[in-house]
Amino acid sequence: MSRRHAAEKREVLPDAKYGDRVLTKFMNNLMVDGKKSVAERIVYNAFERIEAKLKKSPVEVFHESLDNIKPSVEVRSRRVGGATYQVPVEVRPERREALAIRWLIDASKKRNENTMEERLAGELADAVNGRGAAVKKREDTHKMADANKAFSHYRW
Repeated sequence: MSRRHAAEKREVLPDAKYGDRVLTKFMNNLMVDGKKSVAERIVYNAFERIEAKLKKSPVEVFHESLDNIKPSVEVRSRRVGGATYQVPVEVRPERREALAIRWLIDASKKRNENTMEERLAGELADAVNGRGAAVKKREDTHKMADANKAFSHYRW
């Protein structure tokens, strides 16, 4: 990490089909070995499955599920004296989005449906309804922050 200045944020272009920047970030995170067309196909086919299953706009479902996954507080390690404390801190908006995307992809990969499209569609549907592994991850993060709120005075 550079001490001179923070790295500048690169602006991503909106995706071709829906014109959504967050969706492009999601696809870039899902992409493996630089194969963007494969990532796009997975996401678009998962969206078609969602539209068929939930009868709602897939982009709305995507954003609603991300909102259900985004954490508002997390714990960070802080050394004070010889001890390390887990200090609860609020999460910056960019990091909230990044964590939600990462957790959604990880939870989708761990599901046991056959194709990644089915897994992603299933996890998005679960996240909209407030259940699923990604939402559980957020709940666990909030519980950990709540359990350690006694150390919140060590915030920096």
